[in-house]
Amino acid sequence: MAQSKNSDRGRDEYKLNKIATTAEPEKERSDLRSAETPSPTVSAWSDASAAHVPLGHGWLSRLRSYFILSPLIWLYTIILGTISLICSLFDRDGRIQHDLARFWSRLIMKTILSPLTLTGANNISDSNANNPAEPSKPCVYAITHASALDIPILYVYLPFQFRIVFKSELLAYPFVGWHLKRSGQVCINQQNPAASIGAVKSALRSLRSGTPLVIFPEGGRTRDGKVQPFLPGAFFLAIKAQADIVPIALVDTFDLLPMNTYHIKCQPLEMRVGEPISTAGLTVRDTDEVSAKVRSAIEALHSAPRIT
Repeated sequence: MAQSKNSDRGRDEYKLNKIATTAEPEKERSDLRSAETPSPTVSAWSDASAAHVPLGHGWLSRLRSYFILSPLIWLYTIILGTISLICSLFDRDGRIQHDLARFWSRLIMKTILSPLTLTGANNISDSNANNPAEPSKPCVYAITHASALDIPILYVYLPFQFRIVFKSELLAYPFVGWHLKRSGQVCINQQNPAASIGAVKSALRSLRSGTPLVIFPEGGRTRDGKVQPFLPGAFFLAIKAQADIVPIALVDTFDLLPMNTYHIKCQPLEMRVGEPISTAGLTVRDTDEVSAKVRSAIEALHSAPRIT
């Protein structure tokens, strides 16, 4: 009996290693492969995006960002993060905390003066937004990740409650980390994957019951504005739950706020939602095939002509 339990735990740890989408060693190997074989589609999108970087982001823009926009965002975060933490003491399903996160996100989107155009909204209209009490078909949203401001965009424009897969390092951030931990998001500990088995099983149960899941298949924010190679096992949960995968490309969020800066460059943004990709009848052996199909769909969304 003990031997059987050990065997089951071993299988769980193996599966968890497959879905650890934030594992840095895998990310580094993917980056090396990307450097050796650059994608012409991504390069074309990157060039097109660079050609549309708005002008007028000089010292006045920096002063506005450093002394007005960023302090306001931190103020929203501290106040609403504290309220969210208090609500977590009695909010069992995370709905109040999700509403607070959405309110926080709306404040941020109003503050950064960056209007967003949403295309493909019909691909997310079949959610359980209109009737939360009725379980919907399992759905995973695979989204590009280029900026810290991607999260507020998702909370504003995905009209339903969802869960986010995130790396455990984010727990170190005050208020934001506390909210993630207490609101039922899915934490992957890359140093100790076995410690995340419970969270992954819980996410799988929620996904099967109809709660959508948001993943960033690149494993983290891009450092150069290009779509990074997808990590192995990024779509493990989607396949296990036989969930549709909806590809989403966030355009120009890297130029809005790249890594290692607080300079928010206000400019128009786009959120492009592709058609759902079915995983019906697939198994974990098909992970690479699914990953390639989703990546191709996201690259097509990125390379599409800009809306003028």
